[in-house]
This record gives sequence, C-alpha cells and structure tokens, in this order.
Amino acid sequence: MSRLPDKEYNYCPRCATKLEIKLINGRERAWCPQCDWVHYEDPKVAAAVLVLQDDMVLLTRRIFDPHQGAWTLPAGFVDAFEDPQAAAIRECREETNLTVIITSLWDVIGGREHARGADMVIVYQAEVVGGELKAGDDADMAAFFPIHNLPPLAFRATQIVLEKLIKKLSGN
Repeated sequence: MSRLPDKEYNYCPRCATKLEIKLINGRERAWCPQCDWVHYEDPKVAAAVLVLQDDMVLLTRRIFDPHQGAWTLPAGFVDAFEDPQAAAIRECREETNLTVIITSLWDVIGGREHARGADMVIVYQAEVVGGELKAGDDADMAAFFPIHNLPPLAFRATQIVLEKLIKKLSGN
C-alpha cells in the first residue's frame, strides 16, 4: 500500500476511520472503507498582476523561502470563494500599496514548482490607478524595473510571463 502524501488525510474527516489507498479513476487516492469518502485534492490557485509603466515592470522582493530575496510579480493565493481578479488586485495592494484595475487576462501558467506552491497562476495585466509604491505583506521591496534589466527572478511563472512580455515588446 502506498504512503499518503504528507498533506493528505490519515483519517476520514467524516467518520474518523483510518483511510486506505485505493485506485479510483486511474489514480491512487485516500479512501474511507467505512463511509466510502474519497479525498480529491483541489488545486492551489494563485493570481498575479503584470503592471507596466514606460517599458518598466512592477516586481516585489520576497522575504520568505522559497526564493527569499528574489523578485516576482505581485501575486498570491486565491482564497476559497474569492474572484481571481479580486485576489490579484488585493495581492497587489498588500504587497505594493498600489491600487490597480485589471485590463486583460495575460496568461494562465500551470505546474507546481514547490510543495507550498500554486498548481496554476492566473496572470492579469493591470494599470495603476492609485496609491504610493511601498512594499508590504510578504515583500520587503517593491519597484519598477526596466524590462531588459531585471533582477534575479523567483519563480518559473514570473520568468515565463516576462519572457513573453519581452518577445511581445520586441515584435516577435
């Protein structure tokens, strides 16, 4: 019998019976032999904003691992029942003190990079409509960088977004 991943249940949340591993729909899943409950792990979703001003991009510097000290787009997890656009706006305000409006969907990037990471990142293009740039929450710095002179970047999703932006700006 396979070991349950660390973040999964060991006991049924409905009846407290010890869970077993069972092949369900082609995947090994935690299953309760007493009440037939099955644990389907939900994906973690993050929302980010891509904010440009005069060929400069807004980035925040991380204060926590993974990638402490590296830079990323303003982003964070979408709470249950929260609209992803609202989450992106909230995260930008928390990390940069800037109020933004969403102007378009830029990209959706899949693939969890680390154990606590998102399974998908929804990236919106946004424009600043208020506030004064000041780092907060889990960022110790927030700044605009020239798109062709970027600091060390934290996550693959940020790298993908900025590579796509550079191609778009260069006409490729």
